[in-house]
Amino acid sequence: MLLTITTTHSPATDLGFLLHKNPDRVHEMDLSFGRAVMFYPEANENRTTFAMLLDIDPVALVRGKNKTSQGLFDQYVSDRPYVASSFLSVAIAKSLRNALGGTSKERQGLADTPIPLTARVLPVPVRGDEDLVARLFEPLGYDLVSEPIALDDKLSYLGESWDQSPYVALSLSGTVRLRDLLSHIYVLIPVLDKRKHYFVDRHELEKLIKKGESWLGAHPEKELIANRYLRFKRSWAHEVLMRLAIEDIIEEEAAESQATQSETPDPVEPPKDAAEAELERPIRLHELRLDTVAQKLQELGARRVVDLGCGSGKLLKRLLAERMFKEVVGIDVSTASLENAARRLRLENLPEQQKGRIKLLQGALTYRDRRIEGFDAAALVEVIEHLDADRLAALERAVFEFAQPEHVIITTPNREYNAKFEGMEPGQLRHADHRFEWTRKEFARWAVPVAERFGYGVEISGIGEQDPTCGAPSQMAVFSRV
Repeated sequence: MLLTITTTHSPATDLGFLLHKNPDRVHEMDLSFGRAVMFYPEANENRTTFAMLLDIDPVALVRGKNKTSQGLFDQYVSDRPYVASSFLSVAIAKSLRNALGGTSKERQGLADTPIPLTARVLPVPVRGDEDLVARLFEPLGYDLVSEPIALDDKLSYLGESWDQSPYVALSLSGTVRLRDLLSHIYVLIPVLDKRKHYFVDRHELEKLIKKGESWLGAHPEKELIANRYLRFKRSWAHEVLMRLAIEDIIEEEAAESQATQSETPDPVEPPKDAAEAELERPIRLHELRLDTVAQKLQELGARRVVDLGCGSGKLLKRLLAERMFKEVVGIDVSTASLENAARRLRLENLPEQQKGRIKLLQGALTYRDRRIEGFDAAALVEVIEHLDADRLAALERAVFEFAQPEHVIITTPNREYNAKFEGMEPGQLRHADHRFEWTRKEFARWAVPVAERFGYGVEISGIGEQDPTCGAPSQMAVFSRV
């Protein structure tokens, strides 16, 4: 199997510093299953190509201690020694360890910078799942070329042509950091192959989290990737995705807080930080809220949805993944949050059809905005508690009187449940920027008159596990026009 990496970054020979491999030498490394030979077919300032050729000993794989054999004849007919698979991942981890980790003693600034890179891997197994290659790599921003590898069209068996094979030559091109390119190949090539040449234990779980921490949580095929990588150990795959989601929440909300500290505070959408996410982490409340709201929007049959106070776009991403939502709009007062949402949704790389379904708008929620009028549904997820009490009436008019969606979904913390959180003092709010947190009675005392005043009915329920005394950790009101 062969991996090549080419760059046209100037000077292109700097690729040697990133890979920690001198272009003037041939490099070899012995591996438990064979040998990796690394060299540069071309190396000049305009274009440099690095190549890794894996020479795997097929006899050694089946001699004595082999435990990966699937049948009596594997040693004679198996393609394992020749097809890109977990062998390639191991070779990358051992031979290109520093590059995979993103470190470079001489060119650290370049290691941290996206540069034009093209990787070519062959042969790659597809086995009737040709579209999977695109589903795995295109969401990461690569231009993809998948070339079928023909067998011998002059030979036939029982009249059938041998010109088709279950293998392709895969080319990935994009402007990315080298570490990201290597981590994508490291994880996704074994996913395509759907097998590992070694026993999968919990150590693999930790490796997947480490290698996928910057991209896997936002990938539309994350569940498939986790399941295939971990050999369909579904409980482990669920743990990986949950841990990535929690870490993502904490990191992004901390970034949003830092980005907005210098901005003029807005009463509707103030900065959020990691404190609330960390507090609610044991019950995975943030993800549960978003899943609940997304499910409710589906049940309501909404086709055009606006997320008011969309933040970093987590709800938008869920809605965009469902084809029933024909138009999805996110509005937020914070430009930093909208930029985060654009990155999360990978707007620049979306197909045109998908891109036409999503729109991000900057705006405040206490003023009439004709751009959000007439939608099937509007969602305000953990927004109202950031609003000063004397501004509530302005939000009510902007949403219920002027925008007039058919349905409005509002979630907010249940103050009674705060007693269940470890370390919280009596009267303390979950977030320093919350202006209030309502009990269940207080929430109902606000929601019911609002519904009556603007011609809506309302249903109130809890989100999360119900405590007999304190109720659920979050509460949700679903308003529907009557």
